[in-house]
Amino acid sequence: MTALDLSSPVAVVGAGTMGQGIAQVALVAGHHVRLFDAAPGRAQEAARAIGERLDRLVEKDRLTAVDRDAAQGRLHTAGSLAELADCSLVVEAVLEQLDVKQELMRALEDVVDDDCLLATNTSSLSVTAIGGVMRNPGRFVGLHFFNPAPLLPLVEVVSGFATDVTSATRAYEMARAWGKTPVACADTPGFIVNRLARPFYAEAFAAYEAQSADPATIDAVLRECGGFRMGAFELTDLIGQDVNEAVTHSVWQAFFQDVRYTPSLAQRRLVESGRLGRKTGQGWYDYGDDAEPAEPHTAEQAQAPAYVVAEGDLGPAAELLALIREAGIPVREDEEDHGTRLVLPSGGQLVLADGQTSVEFRDVVYFDLALDYRRATRMALSASQDTQPQTLAEAIGLFQALGKDVSVLQDTPGMIVARTVARIVDLAHDAVAKGVATEEDVDTAMRLGVNYPLGPFEWSRRLGRSWAHEILDELHQRDPSGRYAPSLALYRHAYATDKREGTP
Repeated sequence: MTALDLSSPVAVVGAGTMGQGIAQVALVAGHHVRLFDAAPGRAQEAARAIGERLDRLVEKDRLTAVDRDAAQGRLHTAGSLAELADCSLVVEAVLEQLDVKQELMRALEDVVDDDCLLATNTSSLSVTAIGGVMRNPGRFVGLHFFNPAPLLPLVEVVSGFATDVTSATRAYEMARAWGKTPVACADTPGFIVNRLARPFYAEAFAAYEAQSADPATIDAVLRECGGFRMGAFELTDLIGQDVNEAVTHSVWQAFFQDVRYTPSLAQRRLVESGRLGRKTGQGWYDYGDDAEPAEPHTAEQAQAPAYVVAEGDLGPAAELLALIREAGIPVREDEEDHGTRLVLPSGGQLVLADGQTSVEFRDVVYFDLALDYRRATRMALSASQDTQPQTLAEAIGLFQALGKDVSVLQDTPGMIVARTVARIVDLAHDAVAKGVATEEDVDTAMRLGVNYPLGPFEWSRRLGRSWAHEILDELHQRDPSGRYAPSLALYRHAYATDKREGTP
């Protein structure tokens, strides 16, 4: 099955931000587009807005004047659904309410031909449920564009329980012909991106609620250490706290209140207070005209240790040994010890986040997982009240000698980046095992949909097959609520490797 013929008109129902974006994508791809909205005059306003955006593309040399004029000539507003009768595709982007979308699909089936592909841009509702009222749900599919649709490349092509394979394939090829990067997924709460992105927000909020650190510090660690484009607090302020919480709540409810998707009480209070982020001038951060940017906690300068003793290869943090040597700090290697830590001159230990807490040990400072220890500009440490001040000072001085800013957190099991990545990896393995999507499509979706530096399976391969399971197992022992319980899919993934290596 090939993509839609350019001679066939397509329609977009719903002339809001998403509807306008989808219409613009179809126009630029060469289709005649009919734009309909039930509110009088809204389709005409949307058409003018699309024309203005096309003008700006010409000004930026991203579209020629000839192509702009041709695209504008292909855009038409419709006064009724009846004017969509000869369209080969209709995409709805109306109010995110199940009954509204169901009523629209019933009405469209009475208008369009039997071979017309019908699609929904829903981000939170069940594609199966929307199509469940249709006479022929086999031709109904989810086409989840990301906002802004003209700029973001990802489209989740969602097959409902009754969607025909030919319809899903047709939609997939159409998205690709429109210059997008489609990924195929089953109809599951949150699809791929909104399902797997929940821990990125949840773990940051949980760390804040536990008073591990303030929002600016947690965001800085996620960006400067974890390699994420934005931190969870600044990103939800941009999205809108009400919008982000609504998606989280929807996924949580759809999974029968699974504890792994539990919404944040701190975010609930923020929404209740009307502090919704940038659009209201205040969210986690203050965006008033006189507001000063929130600064992360950064430790004062400390003296670097005279040497370190490396016990083991440090696993995912092995690159640190080369960086320490390059900084002129001698590294003594203890070949007889099979641990994975650095011993400081004070006798204290510096250990990569493993899901345990510093208070459990005599004198331990934990450091967080980094995307790239060489390029990271900040490192997070955590220590307990029992950690010797000299040990913490030496740990701070060590990373400062490597050119890193250092943020010290309260005693936080799994730190920030490590437990966030571990949970994302776990949910990804669980989703693939349940047939939601392929590993390749999951990685593509998370890189393109939310700009993650690596896809979950790329993280998994880099960190080792058992890494995520081990850290989550440790976290689960300390928080037996089920929030961190490794999935069966992740357990199988890690255990199979252990068996090959001879571990009983």
